[in-house]
Amino acid sequence: MRRSCFTLGLAVGGPIVALTLCSAGPARAQGPEAPAPALEPDAQIDISTTPEAEQASAQAAEGKAFAEAPPPRPRRKGLVLGSTVGVLGFTGSFGHVAPPAYWWQAQLGYEVLDWLMLFGEGELAFTQTSEAQDESQAFAFPIWGFGGGARATIHFSPRVAFFVQGQIDAISADVPHDALTILGFRNAESLSASFGARLGLEWYQIDRHMALCLQGGARDAPGFANVTTNELSIMWDAGLGVRYVF
Repeated sequence: MRRSCFTLGLAVGGPIVALTLCSAGPARAQGPEAPAPALEPDAQIDISTTPEAEQASAQAAEGKAFAEAPPPRPRRKGLVLGSTVGVLGFTGSFGHVAPPAYWWQAQLGYEVLDWLMLFGEGELAFTQTSEAQDESQAFAFPIWGFGGGARATIHFSPRVAFFVQGQIDAISADVPHDALTILGFRNAESLSASFGARLGLEWYQIDRHMALCLQGGARDAPGFANVTTNELSIMWDAGLGVRYVF
């Protein structure tokens, strides 16, 4: 705001009276605004506190916590496929005919309860008559069988379990006609029943579906008894296996 002043002198009865008058003039136009100060060349912006950075940090922390979380409990109940490799041995008279055989077994079952499984199985073994015949007359032959049973499982911990199973099988030696008859084992050439039991330990892996097992069993196989004697013919087996739960 601009102000203008002037003085006026008046003579009133002798003395001069001075009167000063002031008037307001129009305001002076304002000049342009001062420019904002420029950033220094070496100035840096801290992005660690931006929303994007905070979100990325939260996601990284969440991923780390997930990676460090303990693995889920092993899955046990469901459709179970198992396979075992090992050895099948013979006692009694047949043990003096054939040495222990290479043995393979496959099993498919369903766990109707957490501790009870019903299953079917098949097996195949390879041996020879070298214990009873010399090298020129001995011959190799397979033994095959199939059957089923039930298994009960007891868990010592979430990853270690003990099982016991009972089974009924049909088993036979696949040989030319009368090849075992001349040695006194005519019934071994055709399917005959066997009754047995098996014990084992299972170790469940981090993969919820996998388990390793160590097992052994014995069975009464009357078809492999010598027909001229009244004896028990016991077969035994032992092996390492793997099982997968679907």
